[in-house]
Amino acid sequence: MKHSIAEAARAARRLTTCATAAVLAVMVGTSGLEAQERDKVTIGYAVSKSGPNAGGADMTVTPNYELWVEEVNAAGGLKLPDGSQLPIEVIAYDDRSSAEEVVRAVERLATQDEVDFILPPWGTGFNLAVAPLMAKFGYPHLAGAAVTDKASDFVKRWDSSFWFMGGSADYVNALTEILIAEREAGRINDKIAMISVADGFGIDLVKAARPSFEGAGFDVSYDKTFPPGTSDFATILNEADNSGADSFVAFSYPPHTFGLTKQAKVASYNPPVFYLGVGAGFPVYPKIAGGSVEGVMSLGGIDPDNELNAAYRAKHEDVVGRAPDYWGSVLIYASLQMLGQAVERVGLDKAAVAGELSTGTFSTVLGAETRLENNQLRAINWVGQWQDGQFVAVSAQGGDGMAAVKLPKPGWE
Repeated sequence: MKHSIAEAARAARRLTTCATAAVLAVMVGTSGLEAQERDKVTIGYAVSKSGPNAGGADMTVTPNYELWVEEVNAAGGLKLPDGSQLPIEVIAYDDRSSAEEVVRAVERLATQDEVDFILPPWGTGFNLAVAPLMAKFGYPHLAGAAVTDKASDFVKRWDSSFWFMGGSADYVNALTEILIAEREAGRINDKIAMISVADGFGIDLVKAARPSFEGAGFDVSYDKTFPPGTSDFATILNEADNSGADSFVAFSYPPHTFGLTKQAKVASYNPPVFYLGVGAGFPVYPKIAGGSVEGVMSLGGIDPDNELNAAYRAKHEDVVGRAPDYWGSVLIYASLQMLGQAVERVGLDKAAVAGELSTGTFSTVLGAETRLENNQLRAINWVGQWQDGQFVAVSAQGGDGMAAVKLPKPGWE
């Protein structure tokens, strides 16, 4: 009797083992079948191809998306952990420089197109607008064209969001250090004329700038916010001139940056410090300024002796047909390289890719050991200046890949 019971138990265990093995075999077979059936990776994005944001998007974001996709596909496609490769298929929409439209487009990419990954739009405001959706649908959010001091808070709220441009306080504090050194050297007074666009970018930067400037003993003698659609800056420049400030600081988007430059030249407004927002670091800026760019300052800047950056710039110009900007372009491209390497390590699972981006070390155009700190890139140049035909990274004293700032700004040519 005991022998029969033992035999029955062994038979039951064999049956259970066989059943489990059969289930596993089915699972593995199905997984292999899905892998065989998949013939591409779909990547979607919505960027401003029309409207006031189109210039910035077309300079910093879209060309790098196209460059990266072309390079990946030319090399056989995205690499997967098993050594196979899949080509990238792109689904792109025009957000028409509308926050409502970019939200609708991202939701469509996630729910209707069901793309594997979604790349972010251009601009701080638009990235903030889509961040909740990206998190809701589980997509890693590589916010490469957004400046915000709330990045740490956003990471706590959305742990799959990644911020590559730093915060407003980073840029403003670096500028403040330069202004302090120039004031102590007797080259500028203690007054600052400051204007800002009433958009996420301008709001975030001016919020950081006021306490930074005032805490350093500067008098913000002119503080003006303007609507995003502003094109006539004659009154603003006249009021800034009348404020008696030696430092003019504008947190502006490309259309404003270009307009301010042209109109400042016409008005012969040439303060010792002339600092502009997005667009001053674009390679087209010297043409916009009629060749008169020496001394103009802005966010970003590059180390002209950085070989990795130089190689990237040459490749961009060769493939895209024009040079990248001197600030965000390289950050966007580095974020895409990180995405590709994360997929190669962990596959196409979005949560696994987000985890790898958070903790991994990557080889990018920024360096062989690029990594994020609390989902944020910190190895960034904060202040740039046009010097001898190049927009170089600067600091008060120079060093560590940065040139010493040269002030006062020479007169407009």
